[in-house]
Amino acid sequence: MSESFSALLDESLNTLDMQPGSIVPGVVLDIDKDWVTVHVGLKSEGMISIDEFRDNEGEANIEVGDEIEVALEAVEDGYGETRISREKARKLSTWNMLEEALETGEFVTGKILNRVKGGFAVEVDVVKAFLPGSLVDVRPVKEAPDIENTVQDFKVIKLDYKRNNVVLSRKAVLEKNNSEVKVELLKNLEEGQIVKGIVKNITDYGAFIDLGGLDGLLHITDISWSRVTNPSEHLNLGEEIDVKVLSYDKEKLRVSLGLKQIQNDPWENVESNYSVGGVYEAEVSNLTDYGCFAQLEEGIEGLIHLSELDWTSKNIHPSKVVEIEEKIKVMILEIDYDKRRISLGLKQTKSNPWTEFANKYGIGDKVEGKIKSITDFGIFVGLEGDIDGLIHLSDISDEVESDNALEEFKKDQVLDCIVFAVDAERERISLKLSE
Repeated sequence: MSESFSALLDESLNTLDMQPGSIVPGVVLDIDKDWVTVHVGLKSEGMISIDEFRDNEGEANIEVGDEIEVALEAVEDGYGETRISREKARKLSTWNMLEEALETGEFVTGKILNRVKGGFAVEVDVVKAFLPGSLVDVRPVKEAPDIENTVQDFKVIKLDYKRNNVVLSRKAVLEKNNSEVKVELLKNLEEGQIVKGIVKNITDYGAFIDLGGLDGLLHITDISWSRVTNPSEHLNLGEEIDVKVLSYDKEKLRVSLGLKQIQNDPWENVESNYSVGGVYEAEVSNLTDYGCFAQLEEGIEGLIHLSELDWTSKNIHPSKVVEIEEKIKVMILEIDYDKRRISLGLKQTKSNPWTEFANKYGIGDKVEGKIKSITDFGIFVGLEGDIDGLIHLSDISDEVESDNALEEFKKDQVLDCIVFAVDAERERISLKLSE
């Protein structure tokens, strides 16, 4: 150590608080295998264990002449020695840095040591901190990521010096970095642009596509022109796909993507390929309480309403008539090009038993049938073709008090009847008892 530097050091020390607990500068005078001798401007030099200078690899990073900060533990103790500590000085300095980081929001660097209950132990210089599992990553993960023994940036979210409690967040750093990346990516996005992405996550309602630091949502309705019930049947995790940018929100950092939009729209050919009244082959694609859907071709689907499934069974579930993936013949009843809807009929491809009955029988003809049901207003009689005819109560008894008139009739009883009226369009047949 030069005399000029020693003089300058001594001069600066004169202006410092040299009381126990103070942090003061010092100069390394000597180093041996066990101790480091440090001059802090007092009558006697201080001795610090060389272990306080070792790094994580066990190397002592110190040389003669180095300027360091130390904490005064005792000024001229009972043995005339000055006791100092580099570890306490570093710890206090680190705490000051952590406090500043908490106030400013600046990130700090630390090493993740190991897993502990609820998270990870982290070392920021010489201060131990805690990283909760919930603040490890941006997205919730079932298993903790492999980040032990790695150096990371963190945000300080809680400090308690008295309890030696430091809580850090890695999630906050990732969110900030991701936001910056997202903002930059959004600058280069345009609606209608086709971009490459990686399938990052698949949900019931679609999939999230990684566009290189920015996630876009591929909604289930934009995966295919055909009906999609399970996105995982069309997409694989980690798969690279081309998608079209449908819309984006720079403020909310949201991007809506489409996959079917880069494929040919099958509806462009509907008018030339299909016509109302035409009969076509289709495949049953979905069953609902109100009917079933049948696919005419990839991306072209129509609804067969319950009322259009069968001529005689009006309120049965579609599963009683058709099955998923069954090939059927359907008639196109209506095409709505604006709403992209097609109404189909299944019963129209089969013989109409009401029309057949009307063609076979006229007014006054005799028919035979079994009683299917008895109501307050009459008797329903089952006829050929699995259709019903009604004998009205007024045609059974002329009496005002006619409650007893129906008692002589039983279900499945065979009756001889006369055709009184036929309305095939309204699916109604009126009968009278044969005399």
